[in-house]
Amino acid sequence: MKSILITAFVLYSFCTLAQSVTSELTSDKPASILLGKISEESLLQPPYKDWYQKNYDAYSPDLNTIDELSEALKAYTITGFMGSWCGDSKREVPIFYKVLHQAEFPMSALTLIAVDRAPDSYKQSPGGEQEGLNIHRVPTFIFYKNGKEVGRITERPVVTMENDILSMLKGEYVPRYAGVTTVDNLMKQHGADNFLEIAKAELPKLKEQLEHRYELNTYAKLLVSQNKMQEAIAVFELNTLLFPNEAGAFLSLANTLGVAGDKEQALLNYRKVLVLDPENKEAISGIRFLNSKI
Repeated sequence: MKSILITAFVLYSFCTLAQSVTSELTSDKPASILLGKISEESLLQPPYKDWYQKNYDAYSPDLNTIDELSEALKAYTITGFMGSWCGDSKREVPIFYKVLHQAEFPMSALTLIAVDRAPDSYKQSPGGEQEGLNIHRVPTFIFYKNGKEVGRITERPVVTMENDILSMLKGEYVPRYAGVTTVDNLMKQHGADNFLEIAKAELPKLKEQLEHRYELNTYAKLLVSQNKMQEAIAVFELNTLLFPNEAGAFLSLANTLGVAGDKEQALLNYRKVLVLDPENKEAISGIRFLNSKI
């Protein structure tokens, strides 16, 4: 009976999680998407050319900044990750290419990888190039010097693309999603078993680095798509400590606990959702579903 309950709840909750993940993506659904290592030539083919050329032509980099970049960039290699389905990628990748072109960056030193949007391969490439790189949002542009990462631009620049790159090369850059990087580093250093206790000591720092719960939510959903359930639960639980007044933080934790088969903790967190948001339909449905299977 227990195994039947868990199996049923896995199906219910995974569908819920999948819908939650895909709702963050753009609404357009092209017949095909780019996957794996690609080049600018790939983006200049239909149907991608329409948005690529439009956004490339519309952007005018600051030429003084470009002049400073031209020589400095030659010492670097870049690995970029994008989604041909992603609105942020459609906007930023053409801009990124235009900046590199005007700075005369050698394209042989750039590797661009297109990732998937399917729930079971979310932000992953068929070649696995994203492994270990914490690609939680796209586009992500990672800069390397002598084989070592020196910085990255995630999703969109803080100021402008060329300004962010120059600040990074000068060692002055404060990137977006610094809190997600901190959490990912803690997870890699300490593992899921010890993560939460270690992370609690970092709460003041993380509260300064994280602007809203969606930052860690997206990261944890990525872990779910990779079947790293223990890690995902630990991150979702951390998110409830960081954002204790937001029902959505507890809802994501409850859904994931349900996927993992922990019925009691799932129910507990659904009830916490209703304390904060008494009319939350997803929590009400989750509780009703679990109770119907007891």
